[in-house]
Amino acid sequence: MWGMAADPEAPHEMKLTFLGTGTSYGVPQIGCSCRVCRSTDPRDKRTRVGALVETDGGTRLLIDTPPELRVQLIAAQVDRVDAVLFTHDHADHVHGIDDLRAITVRREAPLPMYGPAESLERLAQRFPYIFDDSMKPLPGTSKPEGNARAMVEGETVTIGDAEVTAVSVPHGHATVFAYRIGPLAYVTDAKRLPPSALERLRGAKVLVLNALFRTEHPTHLSVPEAIRAAKEVGAERTYLTHLTHDNFHADLEAELPRGVQPAFDGLVVRID
Repeated sequence: MWGMAADPEAPHEMKLTFLGTGTSYGVPQIGCSCRVCRSTDPRDKRTRVGALVETDGGTRLLIDTPPELRVQLIAAQVDRVDAVLFTHDHADHVHGIDDLRAITVRREAPLPMYGPAESLERLAQRFPYIFDDSMKPLPGTSKPEGNARAMVEGETVTIGDAEVTAVSVPHGHATVFAYRIGPLAYVTDAKRLPPSALERLRGAKVLVLNALFRTEHPTHLSVPEAIRAAKEVGAERTYLTHLTHDNFHADLEAELPRGVQPAFDGLVVRID
């Protein structure tokens, strides 16, 4: 009832929205006429991977800025975020960063942007106008404004009412950040989960995990490897993302073990 004090014993809830769940090509792929790329199932239409995490206290965390970010945020009816968590700076995870202008123009201060130091440095080189306060927009114009905040492996930062821990995972020759946010463990572009990562991810209720092909890949978990990794983490629910056109959503959903399922663009997951 309106006007009543909040019940301190009431259960807390976190909401995860999958903005995009596709690989770097997206699905359908340009020039491909395979059955999945021609599928009429909307769950087989996958934009590049990104997510939004919302706490019951109103904190909104955007994970990565994929190339379709504008379309994704409009579809999810998102007009505000409190921070961005970058996993790494590969193009399919960051090249929608300019779309944040519509977010930052409503703010009184630059948008905090967290991530690995090396990734933030490269972003500042590629998009200097976003991070350089001395580059002022002309009167009557605007620009995205970001404040880079580098994190290190194992560091926990408080953003609003969310506790966010950076977790390093290998991605080929690169190291990228997974994130532990309370009951949520979000892992993308990992080739494996080393013991240090498993230690920080265990205990999560919901795990998000990349799964590329059914066969092995040098920089990503395969579907069988992701299933084994999910078992090691032991979350109640695991959602596979960063999926390719190798799988019909319905077919993959039918064959995955209990507690593991493919995510799809627009999927909303509530976590107690």
